[in-house]
Amino acid sequence: MTIAAVSADESKQRVADTTHELLLEADAVPDPRHQQLLDQVVILNAPLARSIASRYRSKGVDADDLEQVAYLGLVKAANGYRVDASTAFLSYAVPTIRGELKRYFRDCAWTVRPPRRVQEIQGSIAAAEPELIQRLGHVPSDEETAKALGTEASEVAEAGAVRGCFTALSLDAPGTVEGGTSLLDTVADAEDGYDLVEDVHTLTPAVANLGDRDKRILELRFRNGLTQEEIGNELGVSQMQVSRLLRGILDNLRTQLAEKTA
Repeated sequence: MTIAAVSADESKQRVADTTHELLLEADAVPDPRHQQLLDQVVILNAPLARSIASRYRSKGVDADDLEQVAYLGLVKAANGYRVDASTAFLSYAVPTIRGELKRYFRDCAWTVRPPRRVQEIQGSIAAAEPELIQRLGHVPSDEETAKALGTEASEVAEAGAVRGCFTALSLDAPGTVEGGTSLLDTVADAEDGYDLVEDVHTLTPAVANLGDRDKRILELRFRNGLTQEEIGNELGVSQMQVSRLLRGILDNLRTQLAEKTA
């Protein structure tokens, strides 16, 4: 018996299809079956959460902590996703997980966390420095400190370079000596208008290639704000058919945009 190899794209599509089926079923049943199906969605898409978490490594936070935060974002996405939404679950889950990770860094990881070895050396330096100053009559050099601690001068220099990284500078701290402004006052506000212009400019050619029915579906969903059920009534098809048509349209647009940027 020959087993055909499954490509990464096919595997991702199977996960996406299975996820969509689980979400549709979950939407139609009450708890506890509803929650059991959402749990399956989370387990099925756990590799996605781990993949996103891996992009935030080497920023002073343990990998296990990052994955736990990413899983939390995935759970929120599974519970918050609406099956009648025009976007696929993946398009909803990815920014939800990223947002949870960014929120974690904002709230819980303000400071830089040097490696444990550097932290230990920094602690030894802090303990030994007062005695060295008193004995030498001056602030010890890296070489003098290293000799007293039985380590290398380069390690002492590295520990000194990250001194102060254990405390964060408040956004309320003065940004300038004069003027009374805080650091927060100097942070620029996000401007979404530029992104909107770029999105419209990018999407226009792709939408122009769609058929009349597909354009009509997009208009009803995104311009008029109709639900899938209302669109189905308008077009004379079922809500399930509308869901599949929307997925096909969005996949088509996604493919065109990916080819354009390749």
